[in-house]
Amino acid sequence: MASFHITVLPGDGIGPEVVAAGVQVLEAVGRRYGHQFALTYDDIGGIAIDKHGTALRPETIKACKQSDAVLLGAVGGPKWDDPQAKVRPEDGLLAIRKGLGLYANLRPVQVFPFLANSTSLKPETVRGVDLIVVRELTGGLYFGRPKRRWTTTRGRRAVDTMAYSEQEIARIVRVGFELARRRRKVLTSVDKANVLETSRLWRQVVMEIAPEYPDVQLWHVLVDNCSMQLVRNPKEFDVIVTENTFGDILTDEASTLAGSMGMLASASLAGLPADGRALGLYEPIHGSAPRRAGQNLANPIATVMSLPMMLRYSLGLEKEAQAVEKAVLHTLDQGYRTYDIMSEGMKKVGTREMGEAIARNV
Repeated sequence: MASFHITVLPGDGIGPEVVAAGVQVLEAVGRRYGHQFALTYDDIGGIAIDKHGTALRPETIKACKQSDAVLLGAVGGPKWDDPQAKVRPEDGLLAIRKGLGLYANLRPVQVFPFLANSTSLKPETVRGVDLIVVRELTGGLYFGRPKRRWTTTRGRRAVDTMAYSEQEIARIVRVGFELARRRRKVLTSVDKANVLETSRLWRQVVMEIAPEYPDVQLWHVLVDNCSMQLVRNPKEFDVIVTENTFGDILTDEASTLAGSMGMLASASLAGLPADGRALGLYEPIHGSAPRRAGQNLANPIATVMSLPMMLRYSLGLEKEAQAVEKAVLHTLDQGYRTYDIMSEGMKKVGTREMGEAIARNV
C-alpha cells in the first residue's frame, strides 16, 4: 500500500463536475490496488477571484508544491470576461504553471477505434492516429514583456511580446526528443522561422541538439503547414514540439481528430521524470464550457485520461495507469457515450454516469 497527496483544483464551469468524475475513478484505483489518495481541495480561476480577490493565492501554490500531483478542472466564464478587468481567471493558469516551474505540456491525441466515425473528418483519415504534442508552457507570447494597453491621441494601442531564450528552447526540445525516442522515433519541430526571430532561434537550437539523438528522425514544419497537415494527414505525426502559442492552437485543432475536446487530457511537467515521481499538473485541454455547467452533460473522459499520466509521471504507478486506460476503452466498447461523442445505437449518459461506468471497469 502507498499513500499519495493530491491537490484538487476544480475551478469553474464544468470543472467541478469533470473533476468529480476523475476523483471517482482515482478512488476506484485506490480500492483495487490498495493505495490511499489524500485529497486537498482549493480554488483557482473565477471562483478564487470571487472568494479571495485573486485568481490564485500564494497559499494555493504552496499547497501544490507540497503535493505529489495536482488535478485541475477548468477556469473562466462570462462572469469574469470583462476585457478591462485587472484580474482574470486565466491568470491563475499562468501563475500556477510559472509558480511550479512546469514548462513542458504533454498533450496526447489518440483516436479510439470506437470513435473513428464520430469526427467531422473521414474515418480513414483519423483511424489509427496516435500523436503527442509537446507544448512549451512558461515562455513566449503569454509571458513576454512588455505586455500592456494604453491610449494615445490617435486611439488605443496594445502590445504583447514573444520572447524566448536559448535555454528555454533547449529544455523543451529535449523533452520532445526523449519522448520521440520512447515512441516511433519521429519528431516534428513546429515554428514560423520564415517570419519570426524567435522561431529562427528555435530552429537553430533544434538543429544544434539533433545530433545528440541520431536515432530520431527530425522534421521542421512551419506552423501554418502543420495546421493543414493535422487535418489532411494526421497519421504522419508522432511527436510534435512547439512553442507556447502555437501549441495552444494546434492542440485545440487536433481535438477534432479525437471527436471532441472532451477526449483530450494533458500533463504539465518540469521535464520527463526519470523515475515517475515528479510533481505535475494534470487537466483536460478543454475550457470551462459555462453553458454546459451544472447540467450533467460534460464529457469527463479528458479529465479521467489525465489520471494515467498522473499515475505514470508523478506517482510511479504504471500498472495502475494502464488499468485506467483499459477501463476507458472498455467503457466505450460497452457503448457508453456523452452527448459530444454520441452516435446511433449507443447509450447516452451524463457526466456522473460516465464516471461511474469507468470506475466500475477499473
